[in-house]
Amino acid sequence: MAGGTFQTGERKVRPGFYARFISAAQDRIAVAPRGTVILPLTLNWGRAKEFTTIEVEKDTMDKLGYDYNDPEMLLIREARKLAKKVKVYKLNKGEKAKGTFGTTSICTVEAINDGTRGNDITIVSQVNVLDTTKKDVITYVKGRQVDKQTQAEIESLVPNEWVTFSGTGAIEATAGTTLTGGTNGTVINADYTDFMTACETEFFDTIGFLSDDVTLKTTFVGFIRRLREDEGRKVKGVVAGYEADYEGIINVKNSVKLLDGTELTKERAVAWVAGADAGASITKSNTYQRYDGAVDAIPRYTNSEIIEAINKGEFVFVNDGEQVKVEYDINSLVTTGQDKNSRFKKNRVMRTLDAIHNDIKREIERNYIGKMNNNADGQAILKASVIGYLETLQNANAIQNLDKDADFVIDPVLSVDDEVHATIYVQPVDSMEKFYFTILVR
Repeated sequence: MAGGTFQTGERKVRPGFYARFISAAQDRIAVAPRGTVILPLTLNWGRAKEFTTIEVEKDTMDKLGYDYNDPEMLLIREARKLAKKVKVYKLNKGEKAKGTFGTTSICTVEAINDGTRGNDITIVSQVNVLDTTKKDVITYVKGRQVDKQTQAEIESLVPNEWVTFSGTGAIEATAGTTLTGGTNGTVINADYTDFMTACETEFFDTIGFLSDDVTLKTTFVGFIRRLREDEGRKVKGVVAGYEADYEGIINVKNSVKLLDGTELTKERAVAWVAGADAGASITKSNTYQRYDGAVDAIPRYTNSEIIEAINKGEFVFVNDGEQVKVEYDINSLVTTGQDKNSRFKKNRVMRTLDAIHNDIKREIERNYIGKMNNNADGQAILKASVIGYLETLQNANAIQNLDKDADFVIDPVLSVDDEVHATIYVQPVDSMEKFYFTILVR
């Protein structure tokens, strides 16, 4: 389905929903269900060049080869602290670990996935105590039993979540055959290009881009801008140390130290920020959001340095002596003007703005395009639907001062044939973030 932005006087060719958000007397904004973050990672296990969805803790062992609290799952844990769902894309593709056992009848065992985790797999084959004609073939991962099957012939063994078996003949005993040769491979720029291409057919709210390569960051920012402005997909991106000057990109300046002493780089801190942005509702700001599990900001900044960072559109962690928290929930936008005022710098505003675009786009694509007459009756139905949606937002304290008669206007001159031209006015509700108290001593 086509979508995106349009310029005044421009006419589109494809049927679709085209929106143009600019600053007006009242900013245009709204809401949608949220919570999905994407992370491109280099992993020791998993399906290369594919997305793996992590929703509950056990998913990491089942799908990525490690327990949730293992060091290898650190960035997924950080993202899930505030996100509802993490889609992990495995950037790297290496070699699968392999091994054989038996002398007369050789059984070949191969890891299901590539990666060094395959080198932690051991196969044990022993005589079954109840039927000595068969063997118990047990798969272990780092000493943990993950599969057991009892068979007489190699060809009767079935693949499990970790390995496949091949060969013919009677299964022979082995005290322990450990697979070898599993490698992770090397990630190159083309792998990130493949990742961005794959993202175009995924549904998500925010991408955390953890690379420290400036060229890749530039490409990623351009990718997010294209999705938002050309494809009509109002998603967000998070990078570290890159002044994008764009409301669709959050620029992380510093990082944190965790309870166990781990000091994250700012690139690795992107995982938490992306999860926090994806998981935040349109009725909530992440300003002063506590970073659970962090004990310090790395590095700490002075008051003047924090002010400078905010003015540069940087997302900063601070330590207030009691907790580590987000200083100000802003994106990287610095340059404002007629089309984008200072409110576009606020991530809560952008979450709301993006949501109204995505929600109305989805509704129109499902129920209006090709189904509704473009006449007074059809336009009245469209208006009633949009106003009803805006009332829902107002009841949720996402917008305020809704005028049901004036805040959705269809242009009767331009809205002819197969085109509908409409203007929506909404006033967002922001969060209390700055307090000015005058204290008088009597």
